[in-house]
Parts: sequence; structure tokens; C-alpha cells
Amino acid sequence: MILNLSDTFLQLRTITNDDEEMLCRIYSSTRMEELAQLTGWTLNQKETFLKSQFKAQHNYYQNNYIGAHFWVIEFKSQIIGRLYLHTHYEASSMRIIDISILPKWRNRGIGKGLLMDVMELAKRMNRSVTIHVECFNPAMKLYQNLGFELVSKTNGIYHLLEWKTNRQNSQQNILFNQSATNGSSITAFNSL
Repeated sequence: MILNLSDTFLQLRTITNDDEEMLCRIYSSTRMEELAQLTGWTLNQKETFLKSQFKAQHNYYQNNYIGAHFWVIEFKSQIIGRLYLHTHYEASSMRIIDISILPKWRNRGIGKGLLMDVMELAKRMNRSVTIHVECFNPAMKLYQNLGFELVSKTNGIYHLLEWKTNRQNSQQNILFNQSATNGSSITAFNSL
């Protein structure tokens, strides 16, 4: 296993075709609040919409993140979420493609623990970690508390966040300070 989990009750398992229905349920759980606002849609219309959106997203991820890890998150063999992680994204960083926990399992520290496990792996690999997060996602505060910083916004909705290791921040400060002194041999170090 490439990702060591700090929570011994959790396990990551590579997704299979048999997981598709559960993966759709996990995806759908992330859209419930949004769809609750659509009062003109029947339950059947909402379910059909969610299935089609899940299939489109699932196919996109599978076709565009070649080499990524697509895992279900299990607690004592029960599927409670999904974690999609590309450890060699653009050859120099890690990308959390998706992390979703079923509502019943949220706010128990599971997501935070998994994020910290990913960050620990990134430290070992000296890579940054990026993730796209919707601006209204309740987990936005968690990402900020863990040190993720805003890189860019897309359509005012999707925020690209990045977390860097202390080593990467130090290297960036050294390069910045070298360029600020016009390449002279004076190097300023910024202790973080």
C-alpha cells in the first residue's frame, strides 16, 4: 500500500465494477443539499440526474487521471467513502482528485486523518498536494486549517487549493530571495 493509514480501523481498497452502485451513492450524498433546492424535480428525476452525473464524473476521472489510485474507504470492511489520489500528478505534485465520506461518517475526524496521511506521504515524496474544492463545501475550513492555500478560482465556484511541505516552502523562499538579490551570493533563509 502506497498510503499508510494512521487509523487502524480504516482500509483503502482499489475500486472494482462491483463498487459502482456504492460509489454512486457516495457521489450522490455530496449533492443532496444542492438538489434539495430543486423543488420542481421529482425524486425520480433527481435520481436519474445523479446517476448520469456520477457516470460522467466517473468516466472522466478514469480516462483523465491515468495512473491514479481509485480507492473505496472501508471501516471494518464497510464502505464509508472514496479517495481518489494521483501521487505523480504532472510529475511533481500529488492531486487529491476526490475525497468523499458518507454523511453518517462525517465529522468524526476520518477525512482529516486521511488528509493528514496524504500530507505525510507528500512529505516523504517532497511533493505538494492540490485539490479542487467548491467554495461552499463545508470542508473548506478543514483544508485551510491544515495549511492548504488558495492558488486559483474557476468560475467563482471551484477553488484550487495547494499544500506544500515545509521543505518546499523553504526552497521557494531561498529561490525568491536569490532572485530578489539579483543572483548575488547572498542567500536569505526564512525559518518557518
